[in-house]
Amino acid sequence: MTAASSTVPSRRVALARRLAGGANAAWFPYLMVAPLVLILWGYVVQPMLATFVESVSEDGVSNYTQFFTSAGVARTSLITSLAISVASVVLCGVVGVAMAFLLKRFSFPGRRLIEAFILVPAALPPLIGAISFQLLYSEIGILPRGLQRLFGTESPVLAFDGIAGVLVVHTFTMYPFFYLAASAALAGLDPSIEEAAYNLGAGRVRVWRTVLLPMLTPAMVSASLLVFMTSLASYTAPLLFGVDQTMTMQIYINRTNGDLPMASTYASALGLVSIAFLLLMRWYEGRRSYLSQSKGISARRREISNPVGRWLAPVASVLAAIVLLAPVATIALVAFSEDGSWTTEIIPSAYSIDNFVTIVSEPKAFQPILNSLQMSLLATAGCIVIGVLIAYAVRRLRFVGRSLLDIGVMIAWALPGTVVAINLISAFSTGNSFSFGQALIGTFWILPLAYFVRFLPLVFRASSASLALIDPSLEEAARNLGASWFRAFLNITVRLMLPGVIVGALLAFVHGVGEFVASVLIYTSSTVPISVAINNRMYSFEIGTAAAYGMLQVVLIFVVMWFSSRLENGGGRAAARQAEQWTN
Repeated sequence: MTAASSTVPSRRVALARRLAGGANAAWFPYLMVAPLVLILWGYVVQPMLATFVESVSEDGVSNYTQFFTSAGVARTSLITSLAISVASVVLCGVVGVAMAFLLKRFSFPGRRLIEAFILVPAALPPLIGAISFQLLYSEIGILPRGLQRLFGTESPVLAFDGIAGVLVVHTFTMYPFFYLAASAALAGLDPSIEEAAYNLGAGRVRVWRTVLLPMLTPAMVSASLLVFMTSLASYTAPLLFGVDQTMTMQIYINRTNGDLPMASTYASALGLVSIAFLLLMRWYEGRRSYLSQSKGISARRREISNPVGRWLAPVASVLAAIVLLAPVATIALVAFSEDGSWTTEIIPSAYSIDNFVTIVSEPKAFQPILNSLQMSLLATAGCIVIGVLIAYAVRRLRFVGRSLLDIGVMIAWALPGTVVAINLISAFSTGNSFSFGQALIGTFWILPLAYFVRFLPLVFRASSASLALIDPSLEEAARNLGASWFRAFLNITVRLMLPGVIVGALLAFVHGVGEFVASVLIYTSSTVPISVAINNRMYSFEIGTAAAYGMLQVVLIFVVMWFSSRLENGGGRAAARQAEQWTN
């Protein structure tokens, strides 16, 4: 009896070892990757092809001939979108790099005040950011009307409209991309390199041109890519500031006018431009080495010695803090105003909490919040499962076509929201094998699918970055001790990845809650998300209720950002402790 029972554990160990050995077999990576490839094909690549087929379905390539040869709206929209994106990169680069250099290299009174609020614009959803700037700086805005009354002019003063308004919104909301990238690069830059250049007689301009800028190139390329892609995909700023001739606006106009083939033509062209720019920037980033061979310490902040500069620094810091907080303060102010009470006044004349009471107490008003939370949670769950598995496959497995899997996720990230929406409309207006024979357009599931496609790269990148810091020998040791691949992956690798995965999932969730660009093209009356409800309230002149929705979004995002920062600060130490426990 004892001998028989003793053979049971040995059989289990032998079985576990055979299973672990199967994970080392040449076929195992392909078995794991096959469903991931099918998902990317079915919901990213195949919808792109369906959009192209839709664009040539009626008149062949006549839409593309008209798009690229005529001097009408199509060419103007493409040129305008590219010009706005390039200008946004330049403006955000100047502001973001200057702020990073100022805050990381100099110490002055008020520096901590600016640092406390420097990333506030990143917390604003695109729609809320554009609305806050419209309420602040457009012809109906608080600042131009206030200056008009102050100076007694007939028209608002310093009112932004058209392309200028779009660029102001883009600069304010997107410069954090450059600031974060440049700050990280400057923090790790060896000051001895600069000192050596100065000692050899180089001036400040030459040091910037030949030392600092080359070392900042990877960070600048990454930030330029983010700003360019975000600007190219921008829909809310052109919508609110009256710039109709952009690619995203023309996609929306043609879609709402029922011309799906022409909307698909715009979407295909915009998707092609986005992917081409992404590949170009990746090539440029990788064509040179920017590694420093020196091993000095990071630069210390220098005190501002100029008396005038020391006097101006705190004043400028207070003004900068006011500018950074003004959009959020405007949304908060208007959120408590009564609908219809703000007409020609500088600020609303009547205030109450009725807007929040209405949202919470009326089922119809509260439904968009439930819709956004439910659809974002579903999309985030899918992003976690697929994103973690793709990150593991790309980082740990060896198989033919691994780079193609990475490119598949990259394409999903490169596509603007309007393009994703048109792709899904083209692919799932009728049933196919990837929708289990059901038409998804007009159903609840199309919006979670759109959020999944749009924000899967966020979880993938966060998971991949976290996985890169984990020693593969930990998982190998568990498998050598008899654990199956799944058990070792789940109990060791996933647990160590967990902080990064949660950060990526939180980002995907808040982006889903604030998503507007794709939602506005594919929502139904029963699946209205918060962002579409805000837009509808604005067009109904219920500005107070729209701002109340927006304030709830902003509060949610601030809470998630705080929680994410706590995870990022403590996740590495917790992971190290877990690894030490498991290896002892």
